[in-house]
Amino acid sequence: MRGSGVSEQLLTIGIDIGGTNLRAAVADDNGQVLDVEQLPTPPSSEALEMAVVAVVDKLRARHEGVAAVGLAVAGFVDESQQMVRFAPHLPWRETPVKRVMSRALELPVILEHDANSAAWGEHEFGAARDAKNWVLLALGTGIGGAIMMNGEIYRGAFGVAPEFGHLTVVPNGRSCPCGKRGCLERYCSGSALPLTAQDLIARGQFPHSRLAQDFGKCPEEISGRAVVRMAREGDELAQAVIKDMGTWLGRGLAMIQDVLDPELIVVAGGVAVDADLLLDYAQNVMGKTIVGAGSRPVARVAVAELGSQAGMIGVAKLARTLLPEQ
Repeated sequence: MRGSGVSEQLLTIGIDIGGTNLRAAVADDNGQVLDVEQLPTPPSSEALEMAVVAVVDKLRARHEGVAAVGLAVAGFVDESQQMVRFAPHLPWRETPVKRVMSRALELPVILEHDANSAAWGEHEFGAARDAKNWVLLALGTGIGGAIMMNGEIYRGAFGVAPEFGHLTVVPNGRSCPCGKRGCLERYCSGSALPLTAQDLIARGQFPHSRLAQDFGKCPEEISGRAVVRMAREGDELAQAVIKDMGTWLGRGLAMIQDVLDPELIVVAGGVAVDADLLLDYAQNVMGKTIVGAGSRPVARVAVAELGSQAGMIGVAKLARTLLPEQ
């Protein structure tokens, strides 16, 4: 028997596999996170599968009663939720992840898109508890999205809807790992912040900022988190980068409003932690950009209440559908 604790109910593990980090949480039926493990996302399929096994083993060693695992993946999950077809920031290509990981873990496994998982978490326990028709926009290394209609996830005909982050907003713009150019996530995500800083520096703007000087010394060490930190410290270049991202976020919100007309848009993901720097400005841009501005209802924009744990909590809750009735 694993672990030393006593469990009064079956537990599940939710694993959020993003382009930068792999995070796993043990959760109960009420969405309460009992324990967390995190490590960098490995670059190869074999290493990634071994990492999933390793974090599950660590958590099972500390908690009895783990009976199923949910995998929230930043990539295209097929309509049967068996396979990862493509993931711009992950090594899986046409990989039967559910079968592979079920065998490796010797546990039932459910596979879901990471943004759908976060949406389910917010629907069950967070900012969208009372919403019927709403959209989740997840800002992290890239951009994820989810649409919920009348309490059900909308997947599209082939399971990959929606891909807000890969809408082309700048023809022949920045190259994207998806293979296209000018995708929204190349201008509005954590990984976009250093790119925007580089562009502004190349134009000769704010040459005396500390961020510009740090880029000159070691550009490969500048992260989105560093840009946010410097913006909060008053660095002019960093603040200009954040304003640029807020503009693109506002345009993205306007596109969502024009196409889907939701009652609520929930902004989630790692970048949402810094929503106070972005959302007021982005909502102002959104309000001016939508069709019929000033003459129509506009979705309420809210920050995910579950924060960066939304995906883990949501997919852990989904994994409970694999359990026998208790």
